[in-house]
Amino acid sequence: MLDQLIAPDIKALMEEGKFEDIAAFLGERHPTEAAEILSAIPEDDVNLVLEKLPLQTAADIFCELPSTVQSHIASKLNKTDLAKLVINLSPDDRVDLLKSLPEEQFDSVLPVLAQREREDIKKLASYKEGTAGSIMTTDYIALPASISVREALEKIRLEGPAKESIYTIFVLDEGRHLAGTVRLADLILAHPTKKLKDIMDDQVISVQAEADREEATYKFSRYDLVALPVVDGNGNLVGIITHDDALDVIEQERTEDMERFMAISGKHEDTTYLQTSIWTHFSHRVLWLIILAVLGLVSGAILQSFESTLMNLMILAFYMPMLADTGGNTGSQSATVVVRALALKEISPKDIFKVIWKEARVGFLLALILGILAFVRVYFTSQGASIPESMSIVNIGLAIGIALGIQVLSATIIGALLPLIAAAFGLDPALVASPALTTIVDISGLFIYFSTARLLLGI
Repeated sequence: MLDQLIAPDIKALMEEGKFEDIAAFLGERHPTEAAEILSAIPEDDVNLVLEKLPLQTAADIFCELPSTVQSHIASKLNKTDLAKLVINLSPDDRVDLLKSLPEEQFDSVLPVLAQREREDIKKLASYKEGTAGSIMTTDYIALPASISVREALEKIRLEGPAKESIYTIFVLDEGRHLAGTVRLADLILAHPTKKLKDIMDDQVISVQAEADREEATYKFSRYDLVALPVVDGNGNLVGIITHDDALDVIEQERTEDMERFMAISGKHEDTTYLQTSIWTHFSHRVLWLIILAVLGLVSGAILQSFESTLMNLMILAFYMPMLADTGGNTGSQSATVVVRALALKEISPKDIFKVIWKEARVGFLLALILGILAFVRVYFTSQGASIPESMSIVNIGLAIGIALGIQVLSATIIGALLPLIAAAFGLDPALVASPALTTIVDISGLFIYFSTARLLLGI
């Protein structure tokens, strides 16, 4: 909302060429708010404003911009100006930026940087996207376990101002392996002559650099961490993940899960809804909709195969929407519970039989209640309907109620089963948890509905 209110004034100042006034205004605001305002103006004009700001202020605002805007601005800079910008970004932000650029621009800017920055960038860029290593930073303080508290505080005073995080100090043994952690508060309160090894917490929670980034965010939430150390296969500390980066990942993962839950494919982009092109929206949605539409043809085939049953008893058509809606709702509930439990690591695919048994019992209770309600509805609302003389409304109500009960039970089990199977094959459980599930439940529901009616009513 802030960008919508202020953007017209910013554009008016731009038309008058008052970029210094814009820069002064943005420099007094929080970088996040400044980036929000700049995101509402054309990308080509953003750099005209940033270049009027002090370099560090411009870098702080720049790293808050959407990644697509960052890439566009960086692609317009020469290698010298790009190097100045990169140096003022945090290690993880600078790597994310450079990796988004064309390879030739990436390679051209490296020689301009100092050797330490070059090595750091190459190291962080070597980790695959989606791993813990790809979101870590090397801006931390690590100290030997053998030094005293007084020595540690002196080192923190010297190194701290340039570091992204100093609230947790990482303690290394003689072999440079991660041995423990010390909170800055505990360090300040400890006696100056004590050694770090005497006050450190040796119960270290860490994550492997090659582990999935979801594993890292899971540990953040489970252990209430401010910073999570990242280690290599030998237990050497190679970086840390800060809480702000973890929150960004959690937000991205939730967005991706929500989109996949509604059959929106493709990679989630760091752009707002209005900034995303129509073609991108279309391409992300169309594939699964085509697949589901093709699967929906099966429902028509089932209806066609039961054409005689439907023609002999048209009352069945009146309750088809109720069957489809109820089956889809119960299946989605079951899938949502299981997907969330998988995400929180409360269950795993090896618990499939426990989950199915539990959901089957839940489904049975739901089927009992909803089946009775369906019978009551048919009995009291369809008394005047046209039905064959050989049948009674009671028999028809029983058939519909039993069919709905079976549908609810099967939908509940299918809703729990599909995410577990997807997880077992390394797929995203959310991908099959809603539209795909609804289509499958619709197909199975129609078959159950008409098969039960034909069996119980003899039509």
